Amino acid sequence: MQLHYPNKKTEQEIFDQIPNITLEQINNSDSPNLLIQANNLVALKQLITQHNLAGKIDLIYIDPPFATNNIFTITEGRASAISNSKNGNVAYSDTLKGFDFLEFIRERLVLLKMLLSNKGSIYLHIDYKIGHYVKIVMDEIFGMENFRNDITRVKCNPKNFARKGYGNVKDLILFYSKSDNLIWNEPKTPYTEEDKIKLFPKTEKDGRRYTTIPLHAPGETQNGKTSQPFKGIFPPKGRHWRSDVSILEQWNNEGLIEWSNNGNPRKKIYFDEQEGKRMQDIWEFKDPQYPVYPTEKNADLLDIIIKTSSNGNSIVLDCFAGSGTTLKSAQTNGRQWIGIDQSEEAIKTIITKLDRVEQDLFIDKSEYKYLTENRQGIQHEAVWKEWQEETA
Repeated sequence: MQLHYPNKKTEQEIFDQIPNITLEQINNSDSPNLLIQANNLVALKQLITQHNLAGKIDLIYIDPPFATNNIFTITEGRASAISNSKNGNVAYSDTLKGFDFLEFIRERLVLLKMLLSNKGSIYLHIDYKIGHYVKIVMDEIFGMENFRNDITRVKCNPKNFARKGYGNVKDLILFYSKSDNLIWNEPKTPYTEEDKIKLFPKTEKDGRRYTTIPLHAPGETQNGKTSQPFKGIFPPKGRHWRSDVSILEQWNNEGLIEWSNNGNPRKKIYFDEQEGKRMQDIWEFKDPQYPVYPTEKNADLLDIIIKTSSNGNSIVLDCFAGSGTTLKSAQTNGRQWIGIDQSEEAIKTIITKLDRVEQDLFIDKSEYKYLTENRQGIQHEAVWKEWQEETA
């Protein structure tokens, strides 16, 4: 499935038309992480052609502009969205609309797919006004078969909108993988007291709460160990035992099987042995009430994504790095990361945020004095920065 619109380029045209602008390294940090101040198309191409990272990124999270037709600023440490840039320092502009916006997103997704590993995943954060068009673009690039979830994210409390329509309290996250062999560390959420009573309704004599599940599962096996009789009982037609009969015998001896009045065996599942319940596709992670950077996202949201879809040796990439929440989460969870943003305000915010996690993360200590004395009070600089000279 594809969208057709004017001036839509082929994937090869997208790649070829990105200028080959050298990125200048401006510090001597030994860190494997990269913070890049540049046009993200230029930087993504450099990661492919110069840094040999094609197929090596396990997780991508991006929170791109939402086609809001706003200019986002920072004034005296407060983030805001305005219709002009006369007040405050401009963090970024979100003025592309319609097909121009979709092609802007598509160009970046084409390169991000090249960087994504075969076990990798991409999460794209977007809003309800444009998100369904973006999903079609992602279906085209990553394949409909690799669509995993449309996650509803509750972002704020209900507001009293004057417009005719239901109030908007959500946006969405489009989750795709590169293949079926994706990294997946099953996320769990704690059971509530209500869950405990509802989902584990039975109690042992000592008060221990539990529920039961069938011992059999769909599918027949021919002459297999899971099709043999257990206590003289065969699994129902079209089903097989979930485990070998020897395991069922062990469970029964340990008192882990409950027998109904009509002789039907079921496995006991105890509440106190469970890590939590499986996470569903509606998430309530509200944004910071007083963000230091426009559209700053909830840190817990990024922690869930990073823990679920990456491992300790994974590289996490955010090419709309903004306030650096993705990078901070990657750092605190022991992942390698790459952040890209063109905004000077974003780079300052990221450095400040990450410096609170690990001081002197961006430089070796021999450069500390030089930078503090020669960078107008900014203690740390980005790892890479785009050359000012533009190619024709």
